[in-house]
Amino acid sequence: MTDLSSQPVASETATELPPLVDACELEAYPGETMERRIARGDFAPEGRRVQVLNPRGTPPPVRLRPMAARPASLEGRTVYLVDVRFMNGRAFLEQIEQVLRERFPGLKTELRQKRGGYTEDDADLWNEIQANAGLVVMAIGHCSTCAPAVAVHCMHLEDRGIPTAPLVTTAFSDLVQAVSWKAGMAPLRFSFVPHPVSGKTAEELRAYALGTGPTGAEAVVDGIVRALTAPLQPHEQATGELPRPVPRLLGADTEDELHTMFREAWWTDGLPVVLPTPERVQAMLRGTSHAPNEVVGRMRPTETQEDWTYTVEQVAVNAVMAGAQPEHLPVILALAASQVTALHSSTSGFAAMAVVNGPIRKEIRMNAGLGALGPFNHANAAIGRAWALLSRNLGGGAVPGITYLGTQGNPLNYTGLTFAENEERSPWEPFHVQKGFAAGDSTISLFRGRTFSHLLEIRPQTWQQQLVNMVSGFTPTPRTPLTLLVEPLAARGLKERAGFQSKQALAQWFHKHATLDYQTYWDMQLVINYVEPLARKGQEPFASYLAQGPGTQVPRFADPAAISTVVVGGEKNAYWFATDFSYLKTVKVDDWR
Repeated sequence: MTDLSSQPVASETATELPPLVDACELEAYPGETMERRIARGDFAPEGRRVQVLNPRGTPPPVRLRPMAARPASLEGRTVYLVDVRFMNGRAFLEQIEQVLRERFPGLKTELRQKRGGYTEDDADLWNEIQANAGLVVMAIGHCSTCAPAVAVHCMHLEDRGIPTAPLVTTAFSDLVQAVSWKAGMAPLRFSFVPHPVSGKTAEELRAYALGTGPTGAEAVVDGIVRALTAPLQPHEQATGELPRPVPRLLGADTEDELHTMFREAWWTDGLPVVLPTPERVQAMLRGTSHAPNEVVGRMRPTETQEDWTYTVEQVAVNAVMAGAQPEHLPVILALAASQVTALHSSTSGFAAMAVVNGPIRKEIRMNAGLGALGPFNHANAAIGRAWALLSRNLGGGAVPGITYLGTQGNPLNYTGLTFAENEERSPWEPFHVQKGFAAGDSTISLFRGRTFSHLLEIRPQTWQQQLVNMVSGFTPTPRTPLTLLVEPLAARGLKERAGFQSKQALAQWFHKHATLDYQTYWDMQLVINYVEPLARKGQEPFASYLAQGPGTQVPRFADPAAISTVVVGGEKNAYWFATDFSYLKTVKVDDWR
């Protein structure tokens, strides 16, 4: 095996980058030109008029992993075709299985569906494959989660000595190549399939397999055979470690040069930032008693990406860039300590929401009233923007096509949805108290979601149907989220006219009355992918929902505990929102003062 760890060119800051880094770390990134200039030392601080602190977190070193040895032929071997349960991956594998059998009469095939969701391990299946000296074709990487999941599963199997041929659509080629590079197996032998595979007929899928389709793409089966049988090259057997140092200081002759560099390196949200000079960062650090070099946490853009670490100082750098003040820093550090990214990478375009409770709201003059959800308050806007920037720079994202895959994006990604709860005008207990904190604690609660549904005032005669209609577009999952952003006038109306004495009572009502008919529920794609496997394994309440049969109603929101209510607004009208945002966690701000 080749050990690259001793080669000085392995550093991300080296002048000459090895082919491994060149191909997968830099050229795949839209900002690769600026990344190359930084790596060359074009922005070294020595002798420069303007110096700034680097906003990036610390990526882990790349630990190289050799691939499994290949057989000379598929004849007499067993190939497992593994479906990761996305779209019609199984139908595609059926066509590939048929073509492989036609080409290799002595080949034995096993078509299996992996247990659980895309990212879940299936130890029993992996053990069976290893025991039978099997080879693996895995499909289909067709989304921002399942595509890297295919790569991660295949790398795990390669570690166990099992040759693999991962299948991913062309829309996610950059993503999976970056994921495999960071995971230490850049040469993983992908076969890229025209996108999309979903919705294609059996004939079209067979054409993809044979390379006879209208796209003119190579036959998928040819790529599979090559992936499983071609002898390993030296770089596919390499071991060692590639460090990825991040220089603390950067410099340039003008501020304009630095603004351009930050923007082209994808370190900003596309808008101007406050340059994080040493003086500004030092002033920001006065907002906390914690040491600048204290490690705050780790963050990643998705489950299948790598964790980056970051310190108090690195968080402060991003707070400066966002235009925050030192008094905001404890809240921003609490966000960073949550280890939850504001820029979760999904093709469906997630956004983030942060709700502040307790005395800190008044101390830093956050807005919980009129216009609280809009751009009308410095603290709300700066804290939200800082969360987005630190997620981008400290958490390994968000580069479109690599670490951010939202097909349309989300307008809330600029600053998230960051505001304080209007505790004083709410008829119910504050949100953080519901989560077990004392009323005098200062906290920040984090949520993730995509969409809003708007409701006007509560009508005395039809309010029940109004509430059901408001959530009629929410798709069931094992823990379908619902977060209600209730204007104080509407909250008092719900309590006084509808009788909801607590937020929990309102959640129970939605659980009971927001339902779907049996056939509609069990025909939904997310239910088929995520809920039905749980039901068939006997997990409640889904097993009971499945057993009750046609003609019955199934709760849209299976878990009332997944329904949250936050009171916010300025009491000008009783308008309010239902959102599909899911509550994630609450972090104590006081710990970061």
